[in-house]
Amino acid sequence: MKYESLVRAILNEIGSEHNIASVTHCMTRLRFTLKDDSKANIDHVKNIAGVVGCVNKGGQFQIVIGTHVADVYNDLVQIAHIQNENTTKKKFEASQIFDLIAGIFMPIVGALAGAGMVKAILAVCVAASWITTESQTYTLLYMISDIVFYYLPLFLAFSAAKKFKVNPYVALIFAGMLVHPTFSGLRTAGEAVYFLGMPVKMATYTSSVIPIILIVAFQALVEKLVKKWTPDAIKIFFVPMMTILIVAPVGLIVLGPLGSILGGYLSTFFTFLDQKISWVVPTLVGGLAPLLVMTGMHYSLGAAQSVQRATVGYATILAPGMIASNMAQAAATFAVSIKTKNKELKTLASSCAATAICGITEPALYGVNMKLKRPLYATMLAGGCAGLYAGITGVKAWSAGTSNIFALPIYIGPDNSFMNACITVAIALILGFVFSYLFYKEPQTTENLIASSDNSPAKSLNKKLVIHSPAAGQLIPLEQVKDDTFASGALGQGCALIPESGEFGSPVKGKVAMLFETKHAIGLIAEDGTEVLIHIGLDTVKLNGEHFTAKVKTGDAVEVGTPLVQVDLKAVRDAGYDLVTPVLITNSAEVLDVVENSREHVEAGDEILTVIR
Repeated sequence: MKYESLVRAILNEIGSEHNIASVTHCMTRLRFTLKDDSKANIDHVKNIAGVVGCVNKGGQFQIVIGTHVADVYNDLVQIAHIQNENTTKKKFEASQIFDLIAGIFMPIVGALAGAGMVKAILAVCVAASWITTESQTYTLLYMISDIVFYYLPLFLAFSAAKKFKVNPYVALIFAGMLVHPTFSGLRTAGEAVYFLGMPVKMATYTSSVIPIILIVAFQALVEKLVKKWTPDAIKIFFVPMMTILIVAPVGLIVLGPLGSILGGYLSTFFTFLDQKISWVVPTLVGGLAPLLVMTGMHYSLGAAQSVQRATVGYATILAPGMIASNMAQAAATFAVSIKTKNKELKTLASSCAATAICGITEPALYGVNMKLKRPLYATMLAGGCAGLYAGITGVKAWSAGTSNIFALPIYIGPDNSFMNACITVAIALILGFVFSYLFYKEPQTTENLIASSDNSPAKSLNKKLVIHSPAAGQLIPLEQVKDDTFASGALGQGCALIPESGEFGSPVKGKVAMLFETKHAIGLIAEDGTEVLIHIGLDTVKLNGEHFTAKVKTGDAVEVGTPLVQVDLKAVRDAGYDLVTPVLITNSAEVLDVVENSREHVEAGDEILTVIR
């Protein structure tokens, strides 16, 4: 634990963990409710290294830590074994899964997009008869471009390990076991495989996504527990050894096959639908293809389609719906590149759209659409509509091929499939573009779409940044705030505002670094790296968000004046709270000076501080 010594020093001076009735934290402070205040020594607490200040007021023993208070609080809860009933439980949302997968994919988007473009170029060259698929040049280039897709579990393992904060090299072992030649050989042999008497499902994991993410997530749980109970002297080998011995069997027997098992049921279900109501299958595949690709279930449908082709001579289970989805994805991504004003996103989206139209949709799916969500919804809606047309008109793939615009000749046969396949593609492209263009809103965290090894803002000297007033009201010097922590400048230089309006807007252009759960405090980072803290009222954390309405969330990009929080000032005042609002530059030590405005009254948007770098 990073702050273990600090936490133990605090506990020692407040009468130990047994003297804690409850504890929570706000933007900068640990807030204790103690069973016996007389056991706590304020002067000793103030002298602890890492403590900015200490005050006992309003029935709470408050220890000022700073903006890293959440990390200190997490260590405190573990060390003191505190079960805090006030801890807010975040509601699970399906979008969190998309966010997690997109976050894991961010570092490898460049590799996916680059390799996808090489594949796209090869497809064009083959379609134009400039190169044949039998040539060694094609074979070598295809091999090189296919590495990131074929060995995708390896790339994802390393990225997921970083996300889950576990040993990335151990995670690579689990990815390697899924694609190891020995495992592939056992699968090809077709014989039953057992581990300690338990059956191992011999699934195909190349190019899969969900299995390795599930395995690394499980690794995080195991690794944490093993570390906790392992002596330091043997951790270097014992923790990896036990993690491998526990996670590998569970991964092979349970977590890995999960997607394959679901895929098997899905294949049976789709085959049944294709036999009974054939138009439904292309509709479902067209709409759900992105999700099928994420889970690797499209391999199961591909196997079912191979059986269908061998039996009746054509394919309808996967190909018509997949080409509808791929073209919709290409068009939806292209719409993003047209509509966005962000140069980095425009470049990424345009290149991903080019690879998607050639059938390589992973860069578009993971690099753009899943992250932004709305283009993904547009893709699924447009793909479903185009798939519905393909199903109603009975589009059939009369030969094997990939699902890209250059593979349309595989639909040439004794019926009208080719013409209807062309119309299907046109529907997907038009609707994908239109839906995405209409649904899309400029993301407020666009800069995060491109992974960067150094996201720290450039620091420059002798430059000025104007801090604008978040609301109309009366300006007072910081030292007049009736709170020693703010008044002393311990949390940073700045000023304070007695607001007259409940509409609080952004004082800078930048992004929201943190919005506290009770919405009474918000931290922002300006484009030049200046950190601004707006703390609405004193001790208003006790209201638990009542009378506060957030207009933004953590990570959102903001302009000057962008609404942040709406507050019912009268209700807060009637509840007995001081509405004085400190506006602080929390990284004041990194700037040359913070100059206050001499005016006594300001309107929202007026200059109140000038930060000099």
